[in-house]
Amino acid sequence: KRLAFYANIAFLNVSNLPFRLQKVKEMFISKFGSSPKFYVRAPGRVNLIGEHIDYCGYAVLPMAIEQDILIAVEPVETQVVQLANTNSLYLDFTTSVNNIQINKTKPQWHNYFLCGLKGIQEHFGLNNPTGMNCLLDGTIPPSSGLSSSSALVCCAGLVTLRANGKTLSKVELAEICTKSERYIGTEGGGMDQSISFLAEEGTAKLIEFSPLRATDIRLPSGAAFVIANSCVEMNKAATSHYNIRVMECRLATKLLSKSKGLDWKKMLRLRDVQSKLGVNLEEMLTIVEEVLHPEPYSTEEICKCLGISLEELRSQILSQNTQDVSTFKLYQRAKHVYSEAARVLEFKKICTEAPANAIQLLGELMNQSHISCREMYECSCPELDRLVDICLQFGAIGSRLTGAGWGGCTVSMVPTDKLNLFLKNVKKAYYQTDVQRLALENNSLFATKPGRGALVFVEA
Repeated sequence: KRLAFYANIAFLNVSNLPFRLQKVKEMFISKFGSSPKFYVRAPGRVNLIGEHIDYCGYAVLPMAIEQDILIAVEPVETQVVQLANTNSLYLDFTTSVNNIQINKTKPQWHNYFLCGLKGIQEHFGLNNPTGMNCLLDGTIPPSSGLSSSSALVCCAGLVTLRANGKTLSKVELAEICTKSERYIGTEGGGMDQSISFLAEEGTAKLIEFSPLRATDIRLPSGAAFVIANSCVEMNKAATSHYNIRVMECRLATKLLSKSKGLDWKKMLRLRDVQSKLGVNLEEMLTIVEEVLHPEPYSTEEICKCLGISLEELRSQILSQNTQDVSTFKLYQRAKHVYSEAARVLEFKKICTEAPANAIQLLGELMNQSHISCREMYECSCPELDRLVDICLQFGAIGSRLTGAGWGGCTVSMVPTDKLNLFLKNVKKAYYQTDVQRLALENNSLFATKPGRGALVFVEA
């Protein structure tokens, strides 16, 4: 059947999607006894460079991938949401749309849907929101650093928007979904949601914040970007690793601000310090060296520096799941953020100017990024480091972890004429030496191109 498109959100022409839609439709009918009225798709993403800096206010450089979250939807008369999943590992869930409860202690799949649902409901102040039957089908490997959770939040936001007859711009949707994902306890910065809505086929995006905007970045034609899954899962909402890093950056912001006579109580992001001081990133790195010490800061030392009590620190600055942390590394985190922000701008410059050695220069930036993530931000893991080494050994010009880290995927830039041999060798060296990885091999290593963003479409 012909597909009609909604809300100026483009349809991604993926060859297997019509077959997939038919399969999802049949499962929906079997589950709910009626046909879906529309479908929503939101893609995962791979971040090429700019890790852990979006929540500090700095630009990042991701692109959407083909893997996505797809939801078939039927609005219903009752104010009940019924959620089901094509994957039997994910249990059905039912709730009243007037009583959304999001359990931060158990980040199960349905809670991410509820984040998007609640975000749209609260934005519009919906008193009698529409009930829905929803069947979800996902092709993004879970907990892999490819943004499966944010894609689900975005999908749910778009589902709720459509079901309730409301409209928003892509930018507004991205901002609402960024805020609403925090209902589950993740203090994210907005990259994942922004690229999910703003992505366009054939181009990566420089995503900037405050205000949110996206700029096309044309990648070099002589290289392919390859995603490799370490097969180590990491769920941001299930651990405190991620939020600890957010708090360390926030604390570094406040100590740097206070040392320079700024109103530190109003300062939340490292970029705010740079903006207020009116200096460049290189100068900020010098200031970090002057102000912060490499040894971990105890909560007592932080309180003394800021002139506040431990209770004030916990209640006014720290997030709920970081209040029991006793030491924080501020120097290392600030150094990573400011140097990574500079690498993003240099990456953009190289892509724009396209010098003859662009691929080599971009690869060097990716390698520097991974070293900083590993040593200064400490968000890598042995498997990711091993995978990066293997990728570089077999022809990648640049390779780095992508996503939050502590597991998940690497992204490597590989000359196109070496791609097939690269894939063969990485499979042999990393996946075929381990039984668990071997079982996941087919969906763990693939070249990717920039894809399109979220969409709504209906059968017509």
